[in-house]
Amino acid sequence: MVEMLGMKANVLQSRDPISEFLQLLQDPFAAQLSSNSIYAALASSVSITAAVALGFSLVRPLNTVVYAPKLKHADEKHAPPQLGKGFFSWIKPLWTTTEQDLVRLVGMDATIFMRFTRMCRNIFLCLAVLCCCIQIPINWYKNAAPQSPWLQKVTPMNVWNQWQWATVVMSWVTTLIVCFFLWWNYSKVCQLRIQYLKSEEYQQSLHARTLMLYDIPKNLTSDEGIARIIDSAAPSSSFSRTAVARDVKILPTLIEEHGKTVRKLEQVLAKYLKDPKNLPVTRPVCRPSKQDPSFSTYPKDKKLDAIDYLTQRIKLLELEIKEVRQRIDKRGSMPYGFASYSDISEAHAIAYLCRSKKPLGARVTLAPKPNDIVWENMPLSSASRFTRTLWNNLWITVLTVVWVAPNAMIAIFLVNLSNLARVWPDFQKSLEKNRNFWAIVQGIASPALTSLVYMVLPIIFRRLSMKAGDMTKTGRERHVVAKLYSFFVFNNLFVFSLFSALWSFGATVVKNTATDHDAWQAILDADFGTTVFVSLCSISPFWVVWLIQRQLGAAIDLSQLWKLIYGSIMRKFTNPTPRELIELTAPPPFDYASYYNYFLFYATAALCYAPIMPLVLPAAGMYFAIDVALKKYLLMYVFVTKTESGGMFWRILFNRILFGLMLSHLVVFLVVWVRGFGYKTQAYAVVPLPFLMIIFKFVCSWMYDNKLTYYSTRIIKHGNGEEGFGLKEQAPRNDRLASRFGHPALYKPLITPMVHAKAQNILASVYQGRLSDGRDAGPGDSMSVSGYSDTFALDSMASGKVGKLSSTVPGFEVVPESRLDFEFYKNRDEFAADHGAGELFGHASDIVRPDTPGTIATGSDNNSRPGTPVGGMGFGTNRRLFSNQSDMANTAYGGGYMSPSQQYSYNNQAPYSPPTLGPGEAPGRGRSPLYHMGDNGNDSSSNLVYNAAGMPTSTPAGVDVSDAGLHRERSFDSSRPGSRSALGGFSIPNPRAPGVLGTSRYGYGNVPQTDDDMMHTPLNAMQSPHFQPNQGQNDPMQYDYFRGNRRQGPAPGAPGRGGNGSVSGNSFWGGN
Repeated sequence: MVEMLGMKANVLQSRDPISEFLQLLQDPFAAQLSSNSIYAALASSVSITAAVALGFSLVRPLNTVVYAPKLKHADEKHAPPQLGKGFFSWIKPLWTTTEQDLVRLVGMDATIFMRFTRMCRNIFLCLAVLCCCIQIPINWYKNAAPQSPWLQKVTPMNVWNQWQWATVVMSWVTTLIVCFFLWWNYSKVCQLRIQYLKSEEYQQSLHARTLMLYDIPKNLTSDEGIARIIDSAAPSSSFSRTAVARDVKILPTLIEEHGKTVRKLEQVLAKYLKDPKNLPVTRPVCRPSKQDPSFSTYPKDKKLDAIDYLTQRIKLLELEIKEVRQRIDKRGSMPYGFASYSDISEAHAIAYLCRSKKPLGARVTLAPKPNDIVWENMPLSSASRFTRTLWNNLWITVLTVVWVAPNAMIAIFLVNLSNLARVWPDFQKSLEKNRNFWAIVQGIASPALTSLVYMVLPIIFRRLSMKAGDMTKTGRERHVVAKLYSFFVFNNLFVFSLFSALWSFGATVVKNTATDHDAWQAILDADFGTTVFVSLCSISPFWVVWLIQRQLGAAIDLSQLWKLIYGSIMRKFTNPTPRELIELTAPPPFDYASYYNYFLFYATAALCYAPIMPLVLPAAGMYFAIDVALKKYLLMYVFVTKTESGGMFWRILFNRILFGLMLSHLVVFLVVWVRGFGYKTQAYAVVPLPFLMIIFKFVCSWMYDNKLTYYSTRIIKHGNGEEGFGLKEQAPRNDRLASRFGHPALYKPLITPMVHAKAQNILASVYQGRLSDGRDAGPGDSMSVSGYSDTFALDSMASGKVGKLSSTVPGFEVVPESRLDFEFYKNRDEFAADHGAGELFGHASDIVRPDTPGTIATGSDNNSRPGTPVGGMGFGTNRRLFSNQSDMANTAYGGGYMSPSQQYSYNNQAPYSPPTLGPGEAPGRGRSPLYHMGDNGNDSSSNLVYNAAGMPTSTPAGVDVSDAGLHRERSFDSSRPGSRSALGGFSIPNPRAPGVLGTSRYGYGNVPQTDDDMMHTPLNAMQSPHFQPNQGQNDPMQYDYFRGNRRQGPAPGAPGRGGNGSVSGNSFWGGN
């Protein structure tokens, strides 16, 4: 390389720099073609990949933290097969692990990723055999220029007339093969999705039977408003628990600032206390934060004591957060909310019915997992989202077009610095004097800059998608895939392939028109089609080399080189905090957006160039064949899915493979138009293919899309709607809808500063004053309850000392050296949020577990003792309190509904029957770091828990206990003569559950939710034991919330709909 640079620099002529620059622009990527060969690329790629694989096999048993972290952290259900210490012992588990095993071990998203990778491997290996055995011999032996290079003989550049029928036939065959694999895998993905929807994990989750409503009109932003919206779309739906969102105002910003400040304090202490026995002479200093309200009061350009300032800053932030959380219930509601059902099929049927409707102006969809929601985008109106999406697409379009110029400049100058010397005389002198230095720069600058751009692009597109208003993280990732794919196809395929052709065509037209030729005639004489075709044939060898070299990226992924380098630098050359050391041992999240984009782009490039250069097919097939094995290992043992979507990436992959196939049809059309018969018959034979692909897309969508999304498209009522759930008296609190689907800022604990145990003894002298009670705050801590009437906080007990409070260093969490491992913190939200949200470790926050007195995602420790439920330990019947469900004879729906197993079952598999929908046992997360600031805290002894109306244990005196048609659905108990109700044998005059989960207008324990409630309801009336919400207000009472007036049917037990008689009618709503 040094000699080549010197030779080119010596022969440079003193020409006009502008002329030189224009000449270079005519073919900016020529250097990339001239400096590579297929043989060298194949040899280097295969040898380096093999060397990396051997090195990995040698190092893997010695470093399981990097190469098999999931073996240590995953629970028994999700743990991958054990690996031996042998050199190649990691290969056997890859061979024996089936797709069904992958679903259990790594989740649906990773399973779909592996299926897509295997599909690409199978497609390109099949196409490689056919095209290389048919198309290459025809192009070789029917070549009209026998003296041309062998790479040119492989292309159809010099193949004419009737022999181009082979290109047409192979285009049809390629289309049929690709469509067959797409259809086959679409059906298999559908089966996997149905299996996932019937799985125990999904059936036990709360989001599976919850609807998310957004764009709710202002007059319906209440619990009752959500019920009205659903009633308008599905009048026959059963009772649902509803919860409208609350306005959290600046609370998320405060919590984010608190987290940043805590991490900053940890970094300051880690550096200052690196050697506790030899502290630095001066204490660390820092500048005040611009986010600090007191920023203007500090002296300008003066640094403050970092420990004291950050301590005070965290204290003030915690106080402000506590105050905001205490007032959160007095704020207004937001235009989104949730409604939960006891029956999964009913929730999915309502979502299916509302998929193309806007009942009362609101949108109703299936609720995502709580950790999947982008909460800051939920309050946006449809107009705001449209405007943001428009601007987002505009910025991405500008970025895509603007990148054309830097892309060309990199290809011209950084790939070959001699080109820069041709237009910059001063640089030519430097190049001649320092040949070795510039040779190193030339070898590093171009790949380093290109790699950096490709690393930054997904980050930029994610931030833009966040600003665009995406409401879920998985939806944002799908949009990032689409935008990255568009960017790569335009810049790295279109521009790279057509730039020189378009430049040459434009230069020819300008030259001809300058000699008094007619402009249109000059365009015709330039023959744009032939120019593009020749350019594609000339550049096609580059794509063979480029695809062969992609194997190096797969090998680097297997080696986890970046993680090894970064971890070594962090430990040896910096002062990492205990939190950073713990995060280093966590399984890294898998970047689906980037890998899907790469695979889609490789497939598109191979399909586009296959008609011109068939050798791209074996190159792509070899890459996917190697990557199937390597990515399978990484997904099984190294990576985790950050946010599980349940395999919803498939449709975006399917659509882009079809798009790449249609681009190949355009290339075939160009080939046969330029080199085919003069009558263009061969070109017309290719025209139907793109239209057939569009039809194929809609057929697949019609056949499979609803099954991919919905568990059922009809309401199924069979037997007792709650049979098999074992629901008991705690059922109204089981779902905890408001807290599980509430904004995390309302109830998630704040993080506590972590300090290494070696500095524990010197903390008292370094730290002036205390920050809080750390993670072992008493019941005055409001971080984990935040005003929810269905959540209680208990004290943490000391490990191994039953009944004794735990005691740690106030304000800190001291971490000994032996616990600097993700294993001890994997169930905390602050660590698990970026590493699978606990799903891999058996503690998914959305799982509703049977008969376990604990909480999930609400703050109670796993070492807290369960308390006795209000109302005693049991009831006479195994019946959900305030439930609407009934048996088949007493349901509002007749026969004629297909069960999920009849509707979507395959291979005679029965759907999973969910167990009790009770609260789960919480993983150990500890307490949050609040101060005890007097007796007015937002704890379990104040605010909504004790100020809200209590749960009724008997009927108020003087109240008529007859149901009088007030029930939305007749209760299971009332349908049987002589049965007693859930509350001591009394009927319930108002069957809605009091408190946050009820659908009462006074949803939070009969606390008024709007200003109108306060204005129209006298205080003494609210305090009366006979008070009924909305008493004296005509309009709300005119609405039949519980449909009691619609059911003036026979008494329980009598023939007809309500008793033991026959069910008449097969009426149903919804359907396929």
